[in-house]
Amino acid sequence: MPEVARTYEVRTFGCQMNVHDSERMSGLLEQAGYVRAGKDTETADVVVFNTCAVRENADNRLYGNLGQLAPKKAARPGMQIAVGGCLAQKDRDTITRRAPWVDVVFGTHNVGKLPVLLERARVEREAQVEIAESLEAFPSTLPTRRESPYAAWVSVSVGCNNTCTFCIVPALRGKEKDRRPGDVLAEVETLVGEGVLEITLLGQNVNAYGSDMGDREAFSKLLRACGRIEGLERVRFTSPHPRDFTDDVIEAMAQTPNVMPQLHMPLQSGSSRLLKAMRRSYRQERYLGIIEKVRAAMPDAAISTDIIVGFPGETDEDFEETLHVVREARFAQAFTFQYSKRPGTPAAEMDGQVPKAVVQERYERLVALQEEISWEENKRQVGRTVEVLVAEGEGRKDDATRRLSGRAPDNRLVHFARPEQPVRPGDMVTVEISYAAPHHLLAETPPSAVRRTRAGDAWELRNAAPQAGAKPQGVMLGLPTIGAPAPAAQAAEPGGGCSVC
Repeated sequence: MPEVARTYEVRTFGCQMNVHDSERMSGLLEQAGYVRAGKDTETADVVVFNTCAVRENADNRLYGNLGQLAPKKAARPGMQIAVGGCLAQKDRDTITRRAPWVDVVFGTHNVGKLPVLLERARVEREAQVEIAESLEAFPSTLPTRRESPYAAWVSVSVGCNNTCTFCIVPALRGKEKDRRPGDVLAEVETLVGEGVLEITLLGQNVNAYGSDMGDREAFSKLLRACGRIEGLERVRFTSPHPRDFTDDVIEAMAQTPNVMPQLHMPLQSGSSRLLKAMRRSYRQERYLGIIEKVRAAMPDAAISTDIIVGFPGETDEDFEETLHVVREARFAQAFTFQYSKRPGTPAAEMDGQVPKAVVQERYERLVALQEEISWEENKRQVGRTVEVLVAEGEGRKDDATRRLSGRAPDNRLVHFARPEQPVRPGDMVTVEISYAAPHHLLAETPPSAVRRTRAGDAWELRNAAPQAGAKPQGVMLGLPTIGAPAPAAQAAEPGGGCSVC
């Protein structure tokens, strides 16, 4: 009687870098013979937590989830639990001490060891804790199970060379290590060949790409090279750092048709005094100057950002400076966070920790202002005709409203009326915007055009009924000669730098 394949589930927390790492973990497990657990399955045979260490409640969140699984594991002999990611890199042996029912703990540098560690834990019947201090293999050389057949992440670098006082990421991800441009482009070409229409270039500080190659214009050159790849319709990137945002990048964005008019650039604070305390290496004037240049080159660009409220020492005057930048920049969207003290960061030991009540009041004022601006900026889109890349799972109410959803070129979320002809995720539709809300746009009349694409074909193929004995679709191996291969996370946050870069 054939052995039944063991099932797995990967639960992801944190930034896009973690989402991409989870695709690698899924690919590794499927290559090793595991099968993804169905949505109606209460508990998989192997549950992997890919953790984030940025937010203050990250520890409580993990141990709460582990506690819920403890009785389920006790009732199911052979079930395994693994913990990886940034919190695993930071806490190491603490995890198995606080949750002794965990079987495997692995870090950000040795994702590729996951299947081996699971098997070793099963055979030896004891927890395996293995945390590498430096990157063992660039993640893109590992198998991957991409969540989307029409859009894909492509890492250009890992690690970070900055020393922001509030951020623990450099200590957990290590110094920046860049991929060769040829490897990046080979991966993009492979993805396009599989039907992908949109790629997002990913790095902790993506536009610092080239720093360890000695080429300050490497990132703008990479954008232009992506523009020459036939069949690649949309290019995005996240997250750039204002310090490294140079004029050649703006020119490349404006002059390369498939680079989208969208930019996510973290601000963190509008106060130059606080930016200095954060070691952000730019000031308010520099940041607003970049925004002005981007808008001059791409008037319709949608710009989003990250902002921290309540950094140690923040005064009312400092906070008013942040509000000033928000009014001047007119962000399409802002991801706002209350300062979270993280052990091991310089900011955690700073004087002037702001009382929780004060932080909450400022946070609410900032959110209210940004909601007003987002709505006003979205209202400017009414009457425009845009081409939307149809997405899967973007509209939570699509079934109830009989609508579909997708992203405009500037990354705004668009809900639209279903056309009479079939439309698949990955296809393109042309719609006219008729209504605006703070966080989405609506096209109330059916699309004026529907363009079936190779990406839609790829989605249809992936979702077709599997043939007996067929391998799981969506898993791609690393390219053998140049080391490059080619989102569905619980809490994926914006910005490749965990929303704090």
